[in-house]
Amino acid sequence: MLYAEIIIPLALPKNYTWLVPDKFEEALKPGCRVEVNLGKNKKYAGIIKRLHQEKPELFEPKEILNVLDEEPVVFTEQLELWEWMASYYMCSEGEVMAAALPAHFKLSSETVVVFNEEYGEDFSDLDHDEYLVAEALLIKKELKVSEIQQILDSPHIYPIINQLIKKKVCFVWESLKQTYSPKKETYILLNPQFDSDEALSSLLNEDKKLQRAEKQMELLLSYLHLIKTQGEVTKTDLLKKSGASDAQLKGLIEKKILRAEKRTVDRLQYLPKDIQIDFELTTNQQEAYLEIQRSLQTKQVCLLHGVTSSGKTQIYIKLMEQMIRSGKQVLYMLPEIALTSQIIRRLQKHFGGYIGIYHSKFSQNERVEIWNKVKSGELKIVLGARSSVFLPYSNLGLVICDEEHDTSFKQQDPAPRYNGRDAAIYLASLFESRIVLGSATPSLESYFNARPTGDQAGRSTTGKYGLVELMQRYGDVELPQIEIVDIKKFPQKDKTKLILSPRLIESIRDVVAKDRQVILFQNRRGYTPYQVCNVCGWIPQCKNCDVSLTFHKQKNKLICHYCGSTYPPLHTCLVCGSHNFVQRNFGTERIEEQLQEIFPDAKVARMDVDTVRGKNAHDVLIQQFEQRRIDILVGTQMVVKGLDFDHVDLVGILDADGLLHFTDFRVNERAFQLMEQVSGRAGRKNHGGKVLIQTSNPAHPVLKYVQEHDYKKMFTDELEKRKQFFYPPFSRIIHLNFKHKLKDVVEKAAVHFADSLKNKPAPAAGGYGQYLVGPAEPVINRIRGQYLMELLVKLPRDSKTIVRCKKDILEQVAILHNEKSFRSVTVIPDVDAI
Repeated sequence: MLYAEIIIPLALPKNYTWLVPDKFEEALKPGCRVEVNLGKNKKYAGIIKRLHQEKPELFEPKEILNVLDEEPVVFTEQLELWEWMASYYMCSEGEVMAAALPAHFKLSSETVVVFNEEYGEDFSDLDHDEYLVAEALLIKKELKVSEIQQILDSPHIYPIINQLIKKKVCFVWESLKQTYSPKKETYILLNPQFDSDEALSSLLNEDKKLQRAEKQMELLLSYLHLIKTQGEVTKTDLLKKSGASDAQLKGLIEKKILRAEKRTVDRLQYLPKDIQIDFELTTNQQEAYLEIQRSLQTKQVCLLHGVTSSGKTQIYIKLMEQMIRSGKQVLYMLPEIALTSQIIRRLQKHFGGYIGIYHSKFSQNERVEIWNKVKSGELKIVLGARSSVFLPYSNLGLVICDEEHDTSFKQQDPAPRYNGRDAAIYLASLFESRIVLGSATPSLESYFNARPTGDQAGRSTTGKYGLVELMQRYGDVELPQIEIVDIKKFPQKDKTKLILSPRLIESIRDVVAKDRQVILFQNRRGYTPYQVCNVCGWIPQCKNCDVSLTFHKQKNKLICHYCGSTYPPLHTCLVCGSHNFVQRNFGTERIEEQLQEIFPDAKVARMDVDTVRGKNAHDVLIQQFEQRRIDILVGTQMVVKGLDFDHVDLVGILDADGLLHFTDFRVNERAFQLMEQVSGRAGRKNHGGKVLIQTSNPAHPVLKYVQEHDYKKMFTDELEKRKQFFYPPFSRIIHLNFKHKLKDVVEKAAVHFADSLKNKPAPAAGGYGQYLVGPAEPVINRIRGQYLMELLVKLPRDSKTIVRCKKDILEQVAILHNEKSFRSVTVIPDVDAI
């Protein structure tokens, strides 16, 4: 008898086994989807992980109901990646499958609520419960009824689902069915009898009926013009060009002059496949390119540490050209969707239709089409965010992970909480392919792995990764000058934080007068991050989270940036009744308003989550800035990462203090990376750029590193502190997050869990107690009505210890949930938390 181990897109403790009926034995292959029953009557589309002849001992397996694919949807390498991710990130293979596959590949007969892709991402008209469900749908695209009950912590969810359906946020389906459908386009063709010039001339000049039908004649002439210029004519293009109606076109079809033909077309437009490399590498770039190639002959991973605007992308292009010409596929990963729009235009210029994009802004139908093109090998280069590691590559030769330090590569929710960079390294190992990590400010972990180290005898040894450094800007342009502006020298009468110092205003005025551009960076969106009663000090807070509410002036609402709840603006203090509120700190919206007041003739734009909703919003804004239709761009982290603008002479960092004062062991590293990256947007072409950093603490050591562009000094100092306190890269961190709606329950559960773990025999002398930090309340201890407790596990970099500890943690979670009082406590493990 033949059996199949099948992965179901659920958080099951392990994969289950089904019996393969004789009629399906020849049709089944690992990676194919099959229809199976789970429980009494729930049907799911699972993926076969392996076929075997080992009958389960404890139960009688059910039969597979149906085979859904003739060929595998995923290859063996993808299944191995799923298995590794589930093991490494402490989740189930079903959860990895749910994250990896486009929604149209995941089928079940349980009542499922599906996100309506056409609704967009603006949930401002939803109430709190509706918002929670909509946000979860936006992330996961579909939710089961049981999952919605868990999110809302209530069995009474149908009124909320009905409201969401009425508002067209989602729809419901229950039967096991394929939801992907190819896109059809109607093409208009001339009937073959008019193919000759004589027949067509006779029709136009002698057909009296056609000459009397003026609109039909105009329509036909428009068609003939389009066929000459475009080669093929769609119904949509023809009606738009001619201004005619469906009825007039139907008349020509009934006269058998034109005919209509439905064809399957791609949802995404691709250019002709062509390789055109129209540039030569500089001497420095060529040396770096050859060094990378030499390094990759002996090491799987090479770190390219190149200062901002050193021309790393051109080196990547040369590496990709080499791979494509040898018939291999390339994965080019970027942390932000905002970056893909600018890079894709550069890559399309060189590689045409060989390249495709994959990220969360695409619809599920578009994702299925890209998935199939990657699987067939038609697409040779994939440019994508972290989720692009899941695509079914068949012949992967190279992975490029640009801006490898970026925290956006880490998935936060839901599981798997993976790091796209680390998953890409493992994926590359499965294909025995090579990976290039690139950054102007590498993560400490990557640089630690790449730098040469010394052995016990003091001799020099090579690092785990190869290291290539490119420390000269392209064209020998100088790195920008950095000036620290001490805002304490400019006292404010009302004691609010200074937004634009006189020094920064003067510099902006000079740059705009020269018809050059300015970027201003503030890592807070909205108008005012919080407001305070000037009498009693009360701060308006979210009812569901222990955070202050941010005022958004354009929407005239107070918004919680953690759960999305909205509230009307407050003018009266709920504690003392005073009407005297003071606005503290500032967000991008308020900066934009002040800029428009000070520089009324300048064109000001804002780039943050509120202004770039929708698939093409990033690209439109970036192109406007590239075309110099915007003089001053103010934005959050989106303006920091890898964007390349020719005419930016000035960059302003408006609140360096906000970057330097987080309660996080990585705060100095992150602050340096952000400030150095945003500084790198200045003076990229022929002009010496300038950067102004506003701070009330000009003596902070990180500001000195940034001012001197000294990454290595920052690295050395931070590494010493990490070693002293046993933080990464000297340890591995597992962050455990406990959640419950009752504060005392979650506190008791966290303490009980920690005590139980300490009592277990640890894989090293000294017990688990030496590895644990906490449990303790986080800075924000309640989000979406759930109270939080944290426990940090700091483990030595020993694979056996780590594997054993993960196993013990999962056992303790199961034991905790066996106790009635803690059964409803959620425990979320986050491996390599950031």
